[in-house]
Amino acid sequence: MAKTIFITGASRGFGKLWAEALLQRGDKVVATARNLSALDDLVNKYGDNILPLQLDVNDRAADFAAISKAKEHFGSIDVLINNAGYGLFGSIEETTEQEAREQMETNFFGLLWLSQAVLPVMREQGYGHIIQLSSVLGLVTLPVLGLYNASKFAVEGLSETLAAEVKGFGINVSLIEPNGFATDWAGASAAQTVAMPEYDAVRAAFQAGLNDTDIFGVPEATTDAVLKLIDTENPPLRLFLGKHAYPWVKQTYEGRAAEWDSWNEVAAAAHGK
Repeated sequence: MAKTIFITGASRGFGKLWAEALLQRGDKVVATARNLSALDDLVNKYGDNILPLQLDVNDRAADFAAISKAKEHFGSIDVLINNAGYGLFGSIEETTEQEAREQMETNFFGLLWLSQAVLPVMREQGYGHIIQLSSVLGLVTLPVLGLYNASKFAVEGLSETLAAEVKGFGINVSLIEPNGFATDWAGASAAQTVAMPEYDAVRAAFQAGLNDTDIFGVPEATTDAVLKLIDTENPPLRLFLGKHAYPWVKQTYEGRAAEWDSWNEVAAAAHGK
């Protein structure tokens, strides 16, 4: 049965791939982008099944207006995919206030505003699925991606809480947590701080870790997993994409558990009774 999916950041990368996969199988797609011309090929190919909307997710009023227009146009919104976002590369000390705020505005607040906007629609329907594009870097961290890490950690906490709050309305929430993929996320879509020479060694170590091409998955291979997530009756709260995410997170959390165990006597004593 065809669904209506609202997806942000549909001009390139995962967003465009998933939008086209959904359209190919007959779903109706509300595709948002800052530059609507990037969606012309999908509009020409799929006609009335796609509603292209120009949207800067940082604009809360525009987010609410876009959801309202989508509901009015197609009559329902079955799935919201909060995909819009970008990576800010640079050490934490290098990061300016504006860079930090812009990273959080897009990756966290834009996602928050759209989630808020779609909830009344889904509550009225009695069903819905909100899918948040997080990252493996919402669970573990890498140097020179501190603000990106922070934005995705925030998305994780927000979405896990939201899932508990809206389950009784028939609304599901899922976090997609990809490892690295060969999109332009680290290229044209990325932002860079002004480098401080003190962090050259940290940057060099980070770049050296990217030389293994096996790290990066094939973006087109993600579409089947996303379609399965959308179609399942009881979707998971979290879904990794790629073969490296789970072992990396598992190893990291085992290390955290060991550290917590070693300090548990101190922690328990701090309770005071």
